[in-house]
Amino acid sequence: MVNRRQDDDGQPILITQAAISYDEEFAARKKRYSLIMACRIPCLVLAGVAGIGFNLPWVAVAFIVLSVPLPWVAVLIANDRPPKKAEKANRYRRSHQELGAVPEAQIIEAAEALERRDQRTESPRQPQQDAAEHAPPRTGTEG
Repeated sequence: MVNRRQDDDGQPILITQAAISYDEEFAARKKRYSLIMACRIPCLVLAGVAGIGFNLPWVAVAFIVLSVPLPWVAVLIANDRPPKKAEKANRYRRSHQELGAVPEAQIIEAAEALERRDQRTESPRQPQQDAAEHAPPRTGTEG
């Protein structure tokens, strides 16, 4: 039986435009921080090799200078959240085909409408007789 909540490779089907969860975002930021800080170690090792092994002090100083701002850059990049998605507001716009205002409204009284209906049907209206089932309900306070 196929699970309808997952596609063929077992991944859940995305049905919303929701942002990623805070835990996933935090894991991605930790990974970025670790990667940038891991670049500092090879810089210091290469500075030692260039300075001691090959007697190139200027190259060693260049690697050290390169490695000094890496912790600061790593913290700035890791603390930066991804930009928010620009959501387009669904605003009402008046259509060309929309009806305008009614120029004159005609007020029809109920009595006039009933008279017109009676004139068209040519039969007088029968007064309605209240039957027992149409009587108002009793509240129990009547004597």
